[in-house]
Amino acid sequence: MTSTSMTSSTSKGAPLPPRRWILDLSATALLMVVALLGFWPSFAGPSFLGAALGGMLLGLAIAAVCTWRRWGILIIAGLTIAAYFLFGGALALPQTALAGFVPTIETLKSLALGAVTSWKQLLTTVAPVSAADGHLVVPFIVALVATVTTASLALRLRQVWWALIPAASALILVIALGVPDPAFPLVQGVIFAAVTAVWMSLRVWWAPQNSAVDVSEVDPTRAAHMRTRRLLGGVAVLAVAGIAGAGLGAVAQPAEPRHVFRDAIVPPFNIRDYPSPLQAFRKNVRDQVDKTLFTVAGLPEGARVRLAAMDDWDGVVYNVTNGGPGTSSAFTPLRSNMAAGVEGKQASLRFDIGDYSGVWVPGTATEDLVAFDGARADELRRSGYHNSATGTTVVTAGLRKGDTYKIDAVFPKIPTDEELGDTPIVKMRLPELHNVPEELSTLAAETVTDAKTPIAQVRALETYLSKKGFFSHGLGAQAHLSRAGHGAERITTLIGGTQMVGDDEQYAVTMALMAREIGIPARVVMGYYPKKDSKTGNVFKVTGDDVHAWVEVNFAGYGWLPFDPTPPEDQVPQDQNTKPRVDPKPQVLQPPPPPQEPVDLPPTVPDDRQPEDDTPNILAIIGAILAIGGVSLLVLLILSSPFIVIGAWKASRRRARRNAERTADRISGGWDELTDRAIDYGARLAPGGTRVEEAATVSAALALPAATALADRADDQVFGPDDPSQEEVDAFWAEVDALVGGLGQEAGFWKRTKARLSLRSLTGGGRVAARLQELKDAAAARVRREPGNIDSKTTRSESETS
Repeated sequence: MTSTSMTSSTSKGAPLPPRRWILDLSATALLMVVALLGFWPSFAGPSFLGAALGGMLLGLAIAAVCTWRRWGILIIAGLTIAAYFLFGGALALPQTALAGFVPTIETLKSLALGAVTSWKQLLTTVAPVSAADGHLVVPFIVALVATVTTASLALRLRQVWWALIPAASALILVIALGVPDPAFPLVQGVIFAAVTAVWMSLRVWWAPQNSAVDVSEVDPTRAAHMRTRRLLGGVAVLAVAGIAGAGLGAVAQPAEPRHVFRDAIVPPFNIRDYPSPLQAFRKNVRDQVDKTLFTVAGLPEGARVRLAAMDDWDGVVYNVTNGGPGTSSAFTPLRSNMAAGVEGKQASLRFDIGDYSGVWVPGTATEDLVAFDGARADELRRSGYHNSATGTTVVTAGLRKGDTYKIDAVFPKIPTDEELGDTPIVKMRLPELHNVPEELSTLAAETVTDAKTPIAQVRALETYLSKKGFFSHGLGAQAHLSRAGHGAERITTLIGGTQMVGDDEQYAVTMALMAREIGIPARVVMGYYPKKDSKTGNVFKVTGDDVHAWVEVNFAGYGWLPFDPTPPEDQVPQDQNTKPRVDPKPQVLQPPPPPQEPVDLPPTVPDDRQPEDDTPNILAIIGAILAIGGVSLLVLLILSSPFIVIGAWKASRRRARRNAERTADRISGGWDELTDRAIDYGARLAPGGTRVEEAATVSAALALPAATALADRADDQVFGPDDPSQEEVDAFWAEVDALVGGLGQEAGFWKRTKARLSLRSLTGGGRVAARLQELKDAAAARVRREPGNIDSKTTRSESETS
């Protein structure tokens, strides 16, 4: 037996029977597996199972050997630490181990640091995490420590519920270390509860001390019947509980994701942390018109590459939303099988990034898989988010030159207008629009007056803008005709001018707003596609000249269909600043004008009238008045600042006294308020005096005989057997206010002002000065008593004479 051992009835009694070993170790293993399954979403698959199951088996072995040998807690802890460093390389950090399992110096160092830092690394890395980044240390530690503790308590103690504490703690810890989306909540809950119930039942059943008489010794047949009945009853109870739990879990699904440690350490992904891609539309056509932004191979004919779909407008910017109830789905980490259930033409696209940079990933409307290649593949994958409802993908790490990735996409068939027929538009909730120009609602209603079907209404809006408008990127000489931006002012200018001039940015936003105004859910999409007459072949080299924006409307059974309200690029505006050319007339020599008679001017008189434009003088006068007023106000504030500061200080003290926690302290505070005001009016109170003595001083100095009776009331209520009531406090303070008000009424204006500005009550009412004088006198007395001083010699001679 070691010097330190667990206190256990088992360790001091007979050896455990084999069935106890099997039961306790099997139950521990099942509970650990159930708990460790919570890591599945964090690793997006079973990549963690090797480390988790390996740690669990090591823990079972350590607990069993230590229980068999009856070793204590120190040896258990030592073996657990040794197993962590000995097997940690093979199970958690194989990339640092020699031949994948022999620990190296780097392995031991990483394991030592990982025991402290791996928790933060797991929580601060965007899920799903990669096993190759060292994140397997966490499931290995949890499995090893929790299994050793659970199995050791189960094998050594009579009460099995002690062993359930570390098992349940492991389950809670794994959930807290995971992601908001649970792994298998129903399966985990049902199995954990079933294993716990069976384990506890069997342990009670097999405990010999719980039976007064062993029935098997008296009647073996009856004992067998009782065991069978108990077993069937237990199975029935577990079955009913499992079915009921499954039913309740299916009905009562949580409305919101659960909260985990990751939410508190890493802020949740917010798409609004990144500017709308539509804000950079004009930059593409101005600065990147000849630059190869990226290259895409395998794009089907007529397909489009999209950056983002935007469905929220605040009057300034059309932006991307994160979705919500009734709207688009939220952004979630990249995963496989994102286009499940979508029918259409499948294609595998490869993107090679050139001069493009940003967080918005060029892709397609329906993406089934996004797989990154190259040196930054892991970083891009971990920082990737996708919104399957809008076909928008984001990598927070940002794309840059040299990045490559592959997309397995599905391209649904786009129906013709005849195929759509009377197909209704899907009524869905989109974010509420703000600051929409009033003209759009009227214009949209007039435009769709003759349209009878939903597709006809959408085509009417599209045709109106594409036929009535003119195209211009606002570059060069036409900069004044087509300004960048798509805010309310720019859209108002577009539809309110003598001619509509703009590019995709303005027309797409205008059509989407018009559609929304007449109840048609629409959104704006920005992306790239080649010109109709261009020959791209299998490879599409995207430049800034290929950028476009269009509108999408959701039709029932067909999904979001694209519409292009932008006028053709050759439909250019007429520059209104260019004056029309006038046909020149032939030049004919005109005769000189006849001479005019000289005009007699009246004598010059001085003009005493004021100039017609007096605005500068008026502005100067107003400016001078404002300057004088501002300076006067500043001087007034400086002069009145002592009043403000001292008054606020005294009001704060009064409020603290009146609102003290104990009612007795409020009574004492009321008396202190009276003495402070008396001090400000000139009363000099001796330090350390009682209330009665202070009342006598105040009465004599300020002619307030009522102060004596008030002091007696204060003593009675403060030192009485019971605390005063709030009514008594209010009455006391009312009398204090009456006495203080009387002081102010009897004093003149200057005396009241002097009292309000007095600092004597704030500095101790002269008590500080008196105390300083006492200290000064005491110091002088000590100096006189020092040897060598005259007073000291005199005192010594008098003592000798005596």
